[in-house]
Amino acid sequence: MGLAEQIEMRLREAFAPELLEVRNDSARHAGHAGDDGTGESHWHVTIVSAGFAGQSRIARHRAVHAALGADIMGRIHALGLDLREV
Repeated sequence: MGLAEQIEMRLREAFAPELLEVRNDSARHAGHAGDDGTGESHWHVTIVSAGFAGQSRIARHRAVHAALGADIMGRIHALGLDLREV
């Protein structure tokens, strides 16, 4: 299973989102700092979930990082997040 599928699986389990988009932006950063040559270093995630209701932006980011876990976060150089409640 590729990293995109792992990210999607963990976020679906954690947030039961109405909308989940996982986009690999690594090709746009080839040769830049943080590009490790794997093609899986830069990501953007959009989540719309009722689970974010009442949470601050920082709390939402922390929740996503926790859901992904240290093993996935350790493989990612850059993670853009667009997190909204339903």
